[in-house]
Amino acid sequence: MNMTRRISASVLAVILLLLAGSAGPASPAASGTGNPPATTSDSVRDKAPATKASTGGGTQARAADYVPGPGTDWIPFDDPNVVELLRKINSVGPYEIPPLGVKKDDNYANTPVDVEPFSRQGVFKENFLEQMEYGGPGRAIPEPEHVDTVKIGFIGPIMATVSVATGGKSHEEALGIPMLQGARLAIEEWNARGGYLKRKIPFELVVANDNGLWGSSGNEIVKMAYKDDVWSILGTIDGANSHIAIRVALKAELVMMNTGDTDPTFIETNIPWVMRDISDDRQQAYLLIDYIYRKAKMKNVGIIRASNRYGRFGVREIRDGSRRLGRPVPIEMAYKVGQEDFSLELGRMRDAKVEGVVHWGDARECGLILNQMRAMGMKQPYFGCDRCASDEFAQIAGENARGAIFAYPWNPQRKDPKLARFRGAYRERYGMEPETYAAHAYDGMNMLIWATQVAGLNRAKIRDVLAYLPRPWPGVTGDIILSACLDDVGDVYLAKREKAGWSYYSRADLGIPKGYIPPKDRLSREFATANPSP
Repeated sequence: MNMTRRISASVLAVILLLLAGSAGPASPAASGTGNPPATTSDSVRDKAPATKASTGGGTQARAADYVPGPGTDWIPFDDPNVVELLRKINSVGPYEIPPLGVKKDDNYANTPVDVEPFSRQGVFKENFLEQMEYGGPGRAIPEPEHVDTVKIGFIGPIMATVSVATGGKSHEEALGIPMLQGARLAIEEWNARGGYLKRKIPFELVVANDNGLWGSSGNEIVKMAYKDDVWSILGTIDGANSHIAIRVALKAELVMMNTGDTDPTFIETNIPWVMRDISDDRQQAYLLIDYIYRKAKMKNVGIIRASNRYGRFGVREIRDGSRRLGRPVPIEMAYKVGQEDFSLELGRMRDAKVEGVVHWGDARECGLILNQMRAMGMKQPYFGCDRCASDEFAQIAGENARGAIFAYPWNPQRKDPKLARFRGAYRERYGMEPETYAAHAYDGMNMLIWATQVAGLNRAKIRDVLAYLPRPWPGVTGDIILSACLDDVGDVYLAKREKAGWSYYSRADLGIPKGYIPPKDRLSREFATANPSP
């Protein structure tokens, strides 16, 4: 029996049919900076449907009048910086590197000096500040003469599986399915604008399940790269599988856009084919510890987390940042995913007399833990990760949810007609509200499609135009600012559960102090001692 557990065509077809929903009237077409194509192509697997913003009052009314277009929804194809970028890419031979320059950051992930690792020591090299170049001959590969569709891959957790690697039954399908829906919506909207504009052929989404087995994830990337002939891939969520997938993508020289894995070490692999459009746990953790220690003036917090990679790597900056600020975490307890009773972990947390509790795991366990805390008389403030800022947590925790504060990678309540139009189109397409994985997948897929429109059917050139974006990408999740290592370093927020529901606050909204961020890298500035603890 094939242990990679590949999805059979019939099973996958059923899933795609269930996810597809019903199609409505087509959205207004707009391509580049010119007039929309007169015809609409349909993809072989993904029929171009329908997207129309919902009607109604307030924001929805503005969304109904909003027409997506260059400048507001994507960078214009004839942007002078884009045109110059293409000229440089096309000016060299197969074994030459185009003169694109190497982007260099002065600070990694906007890290304040007092939470930098080994901040009291001099350093000889600081990693992850310089952009990785691609020096291969891939730019010289010509476009294929005959292509019926332009294929883009998707890999994410959309089917339940059982795996030792994930600690038993999989648990991320509730995140992966919206991610697939957001990616598909972007594909459908571009097909409604004419598909791949140079040839007037549709985009096609090639879907694979991320089932938690490392070997299987690698096999799916190989299949997409060499059998399906995709031009880029969007995915995935599980940290371990993402690390395997991007190593295969490196060998296949294939762009991989990550929209759901917030593991800080994902981008630290220094693979030039990998990029991410969602803020990672490092940046979210920095905002949390600034709120906890600099704003709320707490002396310590306890950590309770899932005993998987997501929990283990997610709390690392909470734990290390606390120690560097002179507030070491007195206790960290891990639980098994799917656990029901947390009395042992919470009892030890109570005995440690912590002033606050930080949870890192899924929404279900987050709600159960909070309920059991309150039942045990523990009244400490409750903090956590972005997965917990969900309706599932609120339904489980009930009234106990009030006052809970979680880090969040964007502000879904931002007043932006572009975001409002996306929400209306998603609701009409799928009958539900889009959440963070859907929104980031929508942005990521739009970036991949835009790069394909600009660069043509060449994987290396697609990579180049994304790696050298002339300005932040105008996403529905906000401006996506890629660092030198191609990680999103845009603003992060705190989500607070209040009586009326979720509210999202920026650092400025709450007046959260921030440590000093040096204007130079550690090799270029004078020896720095960490700031005194707050």
